[in-house]
Amino acid sequence: MSTTIEQILDLARWAPSGDNMQTWRFEIAAPEHLVVHAYDTRDHCVYDLDGHPSQIAFGTLLETIAIAASGHGLRADIARRPAGRETHSVFDVRFVADAAVTPSPLIGAIRERTVQRRPMKTTPLTAEHKRQLEAVVAPHYTLDWLESRDQKWKAAKLMYNNARLRLTMPEAFDTHRSIIDWENRVESPDKVPANALGVDAMTLHLMKWAMVSWRRMKSVNTLMGTWAPRLQMDLAPGMACAGHFVLRAAGKPASIDDYVAAGRALQRFWLTMTTLGLYMQPEMTPLIFSKYARENTRFTGDARLENAARDLQRQTEALVFQGAGHPVYMGRLGYGPRPAARSVRRPLAQLMQR
Repeated sequence: MSTTIEQILDLARWAPSGDNMQTWRFEIAAPEHLVVHAYDTRDHCVYDLDGHPSQIAFGTLLETIAIAASGHGLRADIARRPAGRETHSVFDVRFVADAAVTPSPLIGAIRERTVQRRPMKTTPLTAEHKRQLEAVVAPHYTLDWLESRDQKWKAAKLMYNNARLRLTMPEAFDTHRSIIDWENRVESPDKVPANALGVDAMTLHLMKWAMVSWRRMKSVNTLMGTWAPRLQMDLAPGMACAGHFVLRAAGKPASIDDYVAAGRALQRFWLTMTTLGLYMQPEMTPLIFSKYARENTRFTGDARLENAARDLQRQTEALVFQGAGHPVYMGRLGYGPRPAARSVRRPLAQLMQR
């Protein structure tokens, strides 16, 4: 029979991570003590050069562990070990029996939560659903809604312009090629299944051929441009949704713990969306590249692309950096339909520390 911690982990492993990389391993130190070894992807992923997107993912995992533990009447006390490398975070999770803990209503959404990259319904969010979503991230986080036609168009154009940067950057090509699963097109245990990308069969076939090498991809970009995948993956879906959202922290994140806390709030938000019949697609790359441009972080060897990032920085800041709070996450959301293809997860045995 599996132990209580193993039952918790078998549910918690469904937490989201960048491109389904699952950048963590578990060590059961005692019946009530779990050690989570988490590592960022800055050494090979252009979207994670400061480790912050990975740290947000660590937070989604830790929040999922806490929610899963509530089903066993346990409180999860979590502390990050201050020592160690910045790229590798270690968290001690101690499970404590607590009569005040009741099963979270979000437990049933953990396995159901997924990403929808294809068009969603344009039905506006109800006032009650927005109230519930805002309440689940309060008091340290707030939500901005970009839901008018004009706001949706500006967000869709931002994603469309940002996609050109992503698709013409050799450093991003290496990441894209490594995370698309061409063999498991419907459910991938450790990547993004090809059928979940949100493009038609012809574009998907061309992408598979081009992604054999950067030379091929560059030739396709030169001859045909990047408008087809950008239209299907960014511009059209950007309008075919209820709206876009921006998750804001009360203060600017300054530490690993701040980004982990943002991830915990994000997971509560995402799971609550799932219980309400809503789906979400992350839209983090504008925030990432605008931060690189603002902080003069070198992310590519092509100076023209760095100039493009500065243009995107201006567009991003005009759209989402207005008002109080600091944006830590953004995405688009809407009601159904459920995606036909999705990322699944590695078996728990593969996630245990060896």
